[in-house]
Amino acid sequence: MKIRELYPDVISEDLNYEFKTVLNPDRPIKWAKSLIGYANGEGGVLFVGVSNEGDAFGIDLTEIDRTKLLIAQVNDRHIFPHIKISYMMRSVDANAEHFVLAVQVAPAESVIRYREGDFNETVYVKGDANATPATPEEIISLSKRKYGVDNETSENLYQEENWSEYLELCREYRKDGSIPSVKELQNEEIVSKDGYAKSGFLMFSDDYRGDDTMISCRLWNRKNKTGTVLDSSRLKGSLARVFMEALTFIERNTKTGWRKTENGGREEVRSYPKEAVREALVNAIAHRDYSISGTQIDVDIYPDRIEIVSPGSWLLPKDYYEYPVGSIPSIRRNSIIAACLDVANLMERGGTGFQTMMESYRDSLEDMQPVVSIYPGFLNLRLFDRLYTEEQTVTELYEGTAADKVLATLRKEGPQLMKDLQMAAGYQNRARFLKEVINPMLQSGVIYRDGKANSPTARIRLTEDRSAL
Repeated sequence: MKIRELYPDVISEDLNYEFKTVLNPDRPIKWAKSLIGYANGEGGVLFVGVSNEGDAFGIDLTEIDRTKLLIAQVNDRHIFPHIKISYMMRSVDANAEHFVLAVQVAPAESVIRYREGDFNETVYVKGDANATPATPEEIISLSKRKYGVDNETSENLYQEENWSEYLELCREYRKDGSIPSVKELQNEEIVSKDGYAKSGFLMFSDDYRGDDTMISCRLWNRKNKTGTVLDSSRLKGSLARVFMEALTFIERNTKTGWRKTENGGREEVRSYPKEAVREALVNAIAHRDYSISGTQIDVDIYPDRIEIVSPGSWLLPKDYYEYPVGSIPSIRRNSIIAACLDVANLMERGGTGFQTMMESYRDSLEDMQPVVSIYPGFLNLRLFDRLYTEEQTVTELYEGTAADKVLATLRKEGPQLMKDLQMAAGYQNRARFLKEVINPMLQSGVIYRDGKANSPTARIRLTEDRSAL
């Protein structure tokens, strides 16, 4: 009898299944490492009474009792923390004298080690064939995945002056415009009882320099990435800063229109509802997998949509569309980061962010509703431009954005003084105009300054004009 006759889903040994004829009590590490590998991963099943070729010959009840006792002893003496195991038996003969014993291992919440002696511990991870000792890099990644990158107590005392950007975020979004007290931060376990910041809270501090908070923003002139980048920013620093700067990037590169009301007046209509953009960014920051090094959140603005891509797999057991609107369970990959956003009044405990996005599009057609696409290792959240039509030209698509007004003026009038471009873009504050419009366009290479930076006679020119010379 083949194992697949007992378990149709099991064809051969792989990442989730392994076969053993019996468990050797003299060399427990030979099979215990597989149990540890399953616990350190997504769980798995070790079948006892099955050959390497998948022949299920089974073992008798006496051997099953001996095997269970052996596993319990090894789990108690050598495996730390202890792993959760359950058993299942299926008969391989008509007389029910021999059985395949399925040893089911649940995924652990912490890193599991095999201990042999006082100072000899090994972490094992499961591969397609065998469990192998984890490399230092794998142990770090595994530790972050199990414990979370944000929930360890740091050696940094919380002092308000070092979290000014986060506190400004709280003033902006908390209903009473207040900042959280130390007691409130401690109640949320963002700060320890003795005043030390959790590692996730460090990511909101003013001097945070890690690459893992990066958000890469781009404005495209076509519906895919074969077009030209009209504006771009690589945002780094505290999570509070990159969140606000990402909102600013989207705001300056999307337009506002008008529509008639029933009483003959008109009302403002944004390409993207503010609350939908905010919730999408908050969701990406709160739920991305920060343990995946070398990745970032990507914000891409196309003529007809915004796509926000964040690293990290979908945590829920069912697909996004299998949950009724407003009933998506709240599972937090980064508990402290989520708590920080919650204290700032940017994230609800009940997981209502998706519902808020859907509500903001309630007056839009079905094919304009927000879309969540789930891929191995990342999520893509797509918001559609409510003012987009297929007949629009590229120039019309960006009409109304500050960057487009600058580009249109330069194309029509030629090189311009800064004050003239500021007037064309409709900015009253020069510093804000430079920060939000000109500097990002200079950095992206769309325009360049002909003259000294502080000279009132310096002119702004299109880079494409210089390339044509």
